[in-house]
Amino acid sequence: MSEQQRPEAETNAPVFSPRKNGQAQSVSDELAAWMTTGWADTELRDLEPVEQAGHTARRRAALSAAFPGDRLVIPSGQLLTRSNDTEYPFRAATDYAYLTGDTTDGNCLVLTPRADGGHDAVLYLKPRSDRDNGEFWLGGYGELWTGRRNSLGEAADLLGLPTADVRTLPGALRGDASVTTRIVRGHDTELDALVDGLRADTDEGARAKSAQLDEDLGVTLADHRLVKDEWEIAQLQLAVDATVRGFGDVARALPQAKDTSERYVEGTFFLRARVEGNDVGYGTIAASGPNATTLHWTRNDGPVREGDLLLLDAGVETTTLYTADVTRTMPISGTFTDLQRKVYDLVYEAQEAGIAAVAPGQPFTAFHQASQRVLAEGLVEWGLLEGPVDRVLELGLQRRYTLHGTGHMLGLDVHDCAVSRQEVHLYGDLKPGMVLTVEPGLYFQPDDLTVPEELRGIGVRIEDDVLVTEEGRTVMSAGLPRSSAEVEAWLAERLPR
Repeated sequence: MSEQQRPEAETNAPVFSPRKNGQAQSVSDELAAWMTTGWADTELRDLEPVEQAGHTARRRAALSAAFPGDRLVIPSGQLLTRSNDTEYPFRAATDYAYLTGDTTDGNCLVLTPRADGGHDAVLYLKPRSDRDNGEFWLGGYGELWTGRRNSLGEAADLLGLPTADVRTLPGALRGDASVTTRIVRGHDTELDALVDGLRADTDEGARAKSAQLDEDLGVTLADHRLVKDEWEIAQLQLAVDATVRGFGDVARALPQAKDTSERYVEGTFFLRARVEGNDVGYGTIAASGPNATTLHWTRNDGPVREGDLLLLDAGVETTTLYTADVTRTMPISGTFTDLQRKVYDLVYEAQEAGIAAVAPGQPFTAFHQASQRVLAEGLVEWGLLEGPVDRVLELGLQRRYTLHGTGHMLGLDVHDCAVSRQEVHLYGDLKPGMVLTVEPGLYFQPDDLTVPEELRGIGVRIEDDVLVTEEGRTVMSAGLPRSSAEVEAWLAERLPR
C-alpha cells in the first residue's frame, strides 16, 4: 500500500493521478468542478451485521488472549500487478478474512493492547472515494473504475468492529513505537517495512527475535484455524456441493471436450465456480491420459481421448473464501477397461481404508498409514514391489508409485493451516470440527520401465473432503460416486446415449 494512498492526514489534493491506460488526462477546471456536484446521497443505513460477525469477534478474542500486551497487525494484502497497468484478481489474506469477514484489498486489522490485558480492535479500510477531490473518477482505483466500496460507517455496521481510514494507519502505528508489534508477514511489503522501522533491530540477535515474534503470530493463527466452527463447516459444505455440481457439468461436457482439449474441462468447471462461488480454490487439474501421472498438471492443454482416463482435481471457493478439494478419475468413454478398473479399484480400496481411519482421537497420520498399507499390499501382490509389505512401508518403496501424502487439512486454504505446530497437526490427534482430504493415488509414469508397458501412463486419484465429528466422520463430498461401478452408472446418466 503506497504512501500516496496512505497520507498522514487527509488533504483536498487528488489522492490518485488523473491517468487512464497509463496516459495522463487533460482535465479542465470547469469539468473538475462540475464532477464534484449533482451526486445523490447513497450511504446505506440500518445495516445488519454479516452472518459471521459473531464468529470473527470470538476469533479475535481468542487471538487477543494468546498475545496480551502485544500489538497485532494483520493485513488483507495488496493488488499485484499482472502486466503494465492490469492486476491479478485479488484474494484476501487468509488470516485477515478469518478475523474480520472482509475480503477487500488494501486494508489492515490492528489489535492494540489495553492495560487490562485485552485488545482494542480497529479495522483500517479504504474509505469511499472522495467526490470533492476527483479521485472517484480520475484515479484508476476510484469507484467509477472499480466499483463502489462500503463507507467506513457501513463497514463498521456490517463487520461489527470499529473502522478507520487506512491512510491514517502509518501514523497510528508510529504513534506508539514502544509497544511490541507482531505482523502477519508477506501480504503488504510496505507494512512489513513500517513495522521493521518501529523495531530496534540493531544486531542479528534482535532481528532473529523480531522474526520469531511474527512467526509465532502466524503459527498461532494456523493453530486456531485447525478446528472449524459450525459457520465454517456450513461454508465448506456449500463449496463442496457446488463442486459436486461442477463435476456433473464436466461429465455432461465430455463429448465437447473430446473435440477440443482439457481446457474445455477446465472452463466447464470454472463456469460453475463463477456462477455459484467466488472462484476456484486452486488451479484446476484437468489431466487426461498420461497427463494424470503429473500431480499438479495445470497446463490443461492436452487432448481428451476416447479410451483414456480423465483425472479432475477441482474445488469451488465460496464468496467467503472457503474451498472444496475433490478429485475423481473417470473413463472418458464411460466405461473402465479391465486394466483401468484394476488400478482404480485398488485406489478405491485404499481410500476406503483411509476414510475408516478418520475419527476423533485418532492420530492425524492414521488415515495416511491405512491407505498406504493397502496400496503397498496391492503393489506387492502385482509383483511391482518385493515384499514383505512391512519392509516396503518401512523403506517407503511404494512412494515411487504413490508419490504424495494421503491428505491435508482443508478450509480457507486448500492446504489449510500449513504452518501450524506439528505437535497439534501432523503429529497430533484429530478433533471434531477438523476437515481434511483423503486422497490416495497411483501414478505409473509413461517412461517407467519398472512397470509393465500396459500400466505406463495410467494415473488414478480419488479425493474426498471429510469432516471429523463426535461420532466419527462425515464425507462431505458423498454426493459424488466413488466405486468404479458407481462412477460408470453416474456417467451413463450424463453422457449422451
